[in-house]
Amino acid sequence: MQVLVADAFTGTYGINYGRLADNIPAPESVVTLLRANKIKNVRIYDADHSVLTAFKDSEIQIIIGLGNEFLKDISVNEDRAIEWVKINVQPYLPGTLIRGIAVGNEILGGGDTELWEVLVPAVKNVYNALDKLDLSHKIEVSSPHSEAVFENTYPPSAAVFKESILPYMLPLLNFSKQIGSPFYINAYPFLAYKSDPSHIDLNYALFEKSSGIYDAKTKLHYDNMFEAMIDAAYFALEKAGFEKMPVICSETGWASQGDENEAGANVKNARTYNNNLHKLLLKKKGTPHRPKMVMRAYIFALFNENQKPGPTSERNFGLFKADGSIAYKIGFRGLVPSSASKDFVLRGGFWSSQWFVALASAVVLTQFLDL
Repeated sequence: MQVLVADAFTGTYGINYGRLADNIPAPESVVTLLRANKIKNVRIYDADHSVLTAFKDSEIQIIIGLGNEFLKDISVNEDRAIEWVKINVQPYLPGTLIRGIAVGNEILGGGDTELWEVLVPAVKNVYNALDKLDLSHKIEVSSPHSEAVFENTYPPSAAVFKESILPYMLPLLNFSKQIGSPFYINAYPFLAYKSDPSHIDLNYALFEKSSGIYDAKTKLHYDNMFEAMIDAAYFALEKAGFEKMPVICSETGWASQGDENEAGANVKNARTYNNNLHKLLLKKKGTPHRPKMVMRAYIFALFNENQKPGPTSERNFGLFKADGSIAYKIGFRGLVPSSASKDFVLRGGFWSSQWFVALASAVVLTQFLDL
């Protein structure tokens, strides 16, 4: 069967709205921030009701997350999937534009192999729940992957899925093909550079001028690592028998601060990467291997998140600081003024509606002049 579903992505640019923090703006302020900056695609990692309520009538398309911790339960019980959709999706439609459900995150290739086995049953149960509630044609079902699913990605034409995950990946890809879902990949040139800075050209990772790489098998040249990563996913999919499946980048970004051993994690590089990526995506172009397949990506992340575990970089991926000011200047406006820019969007509650409309109009007219 081939099922048509609503496209979960408008245009080419989206952002991940993570909330592992105790000091970031309220969801209502986040909607103001996103709309002022014309960001129309958002991913969240749960189905938080306050967020879904705040996004009502915002015209922002949102992919919600069914967390890894729910997969085992959902995988064995379709009734639980129906209950989850009735509680976390149905009440917010149609006002909140829930366009997708990400079932788990970076499961295959991860450390919990028990989750590998329950992923496909969980995805199927969520889809079947949507189908029974007459929502499957409106809401996409997917599961984003990390680079850990690949045995090799260099050069891109050599990319192939790891043998160990194929028994789980192939059924997932077959089902994704049946329901019309794309392949979502979390692709981070920052992580690749950080792991091997002596052998990777920083400029190549940052979309800056470099000699790039040449793939002798395909005779394709890559000016930047991001496009090479996306094409690697296409090549791996082709070898697995899914040459027509689109690839969307579900996460990419660059940390503006890190520990001493985290090469490249600084404000200059983060600004360069995100500014250049923003410009590239606005061109609506494809990759060297798939020039007609327009690249689409969700940036990680909206805010610096002070409660994320791990190295310092994990808490410093935000395009915006926790107070809503911009972390660095790439043409966006913050909720409050920043040392990085004098341009900002004031919190609506501090101003009359007339002032806010005037200010929002000015933002719309001027937001891209600095690009």
